[in-house]
Amino acid sequence: MKQLSESDIENMIGDDGGVITPASDARKIRAELKLSKKIPERQPVPEHITIDFHNHTEDEAWQMIMSAALSGARCATVITGASGILRPKFIQWVHDSIFAPYVVSCTPINNGSFAIKFKKNLKEF
Repeated sequence: MKQLSESDIENMIGDDGGVITPASDARKIRAELKLSKKIPERQPVPEHITIDFHNHTEDEAWQMIMSAALSGARCATVITGASGILRPKFIQWVHDSIFAPYVVSCTPINNGSFAIKFKKNLKEF
């Protein structure tokens, strides 16, 4: 991105017949355009995410798993717990929901957790 010089800002203020605008006007324009603020750097996407469904509702678990799928992470460990409603719900989500297209593979680690690999660069529907 090109950095604006003082003359660029003066041109943006307007043509006053060759009259040079005061520096205070240029500062106002720079402040208005928020040129003094840096653009935040993109945070690196983690390669692996751990998601624990314990003490979460079904809706919260759904939001967590969809956020992970859309985050750009390549794989995740999902801890559902061995009992309760979230383990069968998670298995259903992997096979029969809008979450399914994001999943390359889902492998049980033990009775209450799964290893998931996500598809690369899949955009939200």
